[in-house]
Amino acid sequence: MTALAPFRHFVTTVLKLSALTGALLASTTAAIEAQDSAFAWENATEFSFVTTSGNASSNTLGLKSTLSGENDVSKFKMEIGGIRASSNFTDRSAIAAGADAFTVFEETRTEQSAENYFARSRFDRDLGENNFFTFGGAGWERNTFAGFNNRFSLVAGVGDAWIDDETTLFKTDIGGTYTIQKDLDPTPGQSDGFGGLRATLELRRALNETTEFKSTMIADENLSNTDDLRLDWTSSLTVALSEGLAFSTSYRLLFDNDPALIGVPVLDAPGGTPTGAKTLISSNGTDGFLTVSLVIKL
Repeated sequence: MTALAPFRHFVTTVLKLSALTGALLASTTAAIEAQDSAFAWENATEFSFVTTSGNASSNTLGLKSTLSGENDVSKFKMEIGGIRASSNFTDRSAIAAGADAFTVFEETRTEQSAENYFARSRFDRDLGENNFFTFGGAGWERNTFAGFNNRFSLVAGVGDAWIDDETTLFKTDIGGTYTIQKDLDPTPGQSDGFGGLRATLELRRALNETTEFKSTMIADENLSNTDDLRLDWTSSLTVALSEGLAFSTSYRLLFDNDPALIGVPVLDAPGGTPTGAKTLISSNGTDGFLTVSLVIKL
């Protein structure tokens, strides 16, 4: 597999996701602009790519695009992105071919080490008093290493912007959710869909004329299984290099108190032969993503 193969696969996945969400974006924005004054739109795209070669080779690609718009009373945001990492391993063996002579065999295999994609949109509408607002949104996520192939969610609720000025934004909200999660190895007897509650805390602070700090914490509670508490925390520090270019460092932490189950093959002995059966165990409940990226603003 060439070094660009993971890149092509990742871009293909993002393009398919963009096509699926494009129709929703077009219909939503048309309805919004029909009712309100024209929106001011902005797009920010973050890109990061790391590749190594030689005795060991690996590729890591990260991409995130955010389209946001607002007018006097409404705000809209849509985000798509993800991260994908793979490594190439070379297994070597040798067979004697005579006195002090050997024939060396090499076999290279590629293993995926991380894959997480997401798409989400949200619409906020001011209520006109004390910075209260209502909101609604939808989202999709895939994290096969966490045990689920697709997770769809809908949310609607109310919130308050406690501080909203030129340098600082601090707001909180709470809403009801409905989630459909398709696990790679479904838990016997467990429903795919469930209702829940979501609380969000968002902070944005301009540290100076060129540097901005952002932090968002989202807590999701599954009302069908209260042990299933999920947290999604993202913090970033962005430094503007020019009017349309910036440098960003971000960290995203995902936590699931009741993670999805994953299938593990059963062997006939330690290091032995697979029996064809498998058992289900809990996946790791924590995922972390540290990203250093270049941001292009339009």
